[in-house]
Amino acid sequence: MAAASSAAEGRVMTGQNRTIMVTLAVLVALFAFSAFQFPFILSTRVIGNLLTDNAFLGMLAIGMTVVIISGGIDLSVGSVLAFSAVLLSVLITKGGVDPALAFVIVLGAGTAFGALQGVAVHVLRAPAFIVTLAGMFLARGACFLLTEDSIPISSPTYQRLTDVGLPLGGGARLSFSAIILLAAVLFTAVLLRRTRFGANVYALGGDRRAAELMGVPAGSTTASIYAYSGFMAAAGGILYSLYTQSGYPLAGVGLELDAIAATIIGGTLLAGGYGSVWGTALGVLILGLIQLYITLQGTLSSWVAKIATGALLLFFIAAQKFFSHVSFAPGQFARRNVASKRGLTLSSEQSQ
Repeated sequence: MAAASSAAEGRVMTGQNRTIMVTLAVLVALFAFSAFQFPFILSTRVIGNLLTDNAFLGMLAIGMTVVIISGGIDLSVGSVLAFSAVLLSVLITKGGVDPALAFVIVLGAGTAFGALQGVAVHVLRAPAFIVTLAGMFLARGACFLLTEDSIPISSPTYQRLTDVGLPLGGGARLSFSAIILLAAVLFTAVLLRRTRFGANVYALGGDRRAAELMGVPAGSTTASIYAYSGFMAAAGGILYSLYTQSGYPLAGVGLELDAIAATIIGGTLLAGGYGSVWGTALGVLILGLIQLYITLQGTLSSWVAKIATGALLLFFIAAQKFFSHVSFAPGQFARRNVASKRGLTLSSEQSQ
């Protein structure tokens, strides 16, 4: 049985790796196409700027990846990002709060808001789409309760964080926001693949009912999943405030859709139980590179980016369908791992 479980896991991982390879191939092809017209796009300076410019979107996409793997969705992340940036501007500029303390408050608020959404999804047995849609309206409305105007953030701490960076050579550097993004990708990858929480996330996405029967704590895991998404959205709000040096109630409108798009382009299955945060990181870079090319090209409408994103989504949905064609449901290997860790038998599953 152990050998069968290992083989099953291997087939799923092979499918995921193939999907990520397709995502990587698309990214390389886009870089090659862009570099053909703008050779400087391959410079370390441009690559560093690409990471910095898309760091806040990347944070949203990381949290979204965890939620989607679990079989859910979180439409509130763009509004939570805006609320976090607005709250920071009010606390720092109007309230005189130390930025470090303001960061802690914002991260706590985002985490608590996400956890409440997770509890609502589990307790009410309501679709995550509806619960987080309500959360989106609540967070956006809270932004306008705080202010209706853009509030600039003037703080020495912000200036110091903006100046922080690791040299990449050629006059380029890896900014503070880019470092946080890369650290978040690495941490989440370990969280999903090397912890019981990660196994539970995949198990819930593969088959929630079966996971519950095998002892997965669905309630606490669901609350933790959405809490993590809320935390990442709040962190994205901090990076957004660093990027724009301000807080604005209409910031982040539509970013939740971009985060979902980056996640799907990165190979995560919208039905749940299948995906990788590494693929999501590549998906964020793809969206950022498309936007960068349109900006450099100068004659194309910004809507071309939306058209290209839609085309890529259709392409990657087809690629997922092809590469994830295995003899069992995605996420089943995670349920096997959960069962083995808890000392439960799989005889009932075998009999089926």
